[in-house]
Amino acid sequence: AKIAVIGQAFPYMPIANPGWMFPNLSFGIREARIQEMVAEVKQEGADVVVLLSHNGFDVDRKVAQQVSGIDVILSGHTHDAVPEPVKVGETMIIASGSNGKFVSRLDLDVDKNGIKDFTYKLIPVFADVIAPDPEMATLIEKERAPFKEELEEVIGTTDSLLYRRGNFNGTWDDLICQALIEEREADIALSPGFRWGPSLLPGDNITREDIHNATSMTYPNAYRSEMTGQYLHEILEDVADNLFNPDPYYQQGGDMVRVGGMGYSIDVSKPVGERVTNMTLLKSGETIDPARTYVVSGWASVGEDTEGPEIWQVVEDYISRKGTITMDPNSTVRVTGV
Repeated sequence: AKIAVIGQAFPYMPIANPGWMFPNLSFGIREARIQEMVAEVKQEGADVVVLLSHNGFDVDRKVAQQVSGIDVILSGHTHDAVPEPVKVGETMIIASGSNGKFVSRLDLDVDKNGIKDFTYKLIPVFADVIAPDPEMATLIEKERAPFKEELEEVIGTTDSLLYRRGNFNGTWDDLICQALIEEREADIALSPGFRWGPSLLPGDNITREDIHNATSMTYPNAYRSEMTGQYLHEILEDVADNLFNPDPYYQQGGDMVRVGGMGYSIDVSKPVGERVTNMTLLKSGETIDPARTYVVSGWASVGEDTEGPEIWQVVEDYISRKGTITMDPNSTVRVTGV
């Protein structure tokens, strides 16, 4: 059987990332171009058409509705781990999580009329019971060798499960936010809505490599600035609309900006501008005043001239000073309307 694979890059690249880093590239969903390529590969004899996509799961569901002739979408970006294919018409959408936690296996029974049947398995990867490939293990050891001692240095320990999962705060994000507040002397911290990075179990050492696993990127500067309560509300509403806009094509990701030092309520069923309420400054219990100015620290700004220390250094300094980290699950963000 002939299988055609069509690639689809993240359509919102210049919005979610610094556009100044890739000024000569353009991005988009481009339904018409996908449809053209489906027709082109079928004309060349493709029995199965696969879209290898970084759109995000909800965007891919709409693509499956809008573009005919795609048999399988391998969906990325939002890090969903889906136990069985989601069918949209004749298209199967598969998502396999992130960080090598799962492998998806899809077996297709194909004849001249296309797919007759399939079997699928989302397979969890248990690294401690799988023998590493010797050649790959040797290559990794060689690449790590110059940095091994630095990467494996123990910075502190954790009494809590450090994780990222779900649309809102995880304990890794709460740790980063707390480090920004204390090390940068801020009232409020903002950390981008990331869901990548492995977890650490209670009792684990926190190495320098663990910190980089949760923070490494190409625009890591931790800014410190002043924002009004009104501007903070606008930020939260803007990011929330990227997640919960009823039209998937206006959704640019799967995760809300992580917040430290401030609690709020969000009703995801409301329209843009009305979702976020009850914003509260945690250290005083006071309601966030739209007219008041607050000191805010964050990182991963798309601005070209962002100044400040690299986020991994901020987090390392905080963990080193604390020694042992204890992070309770965040209960200051109240979600309704789901």
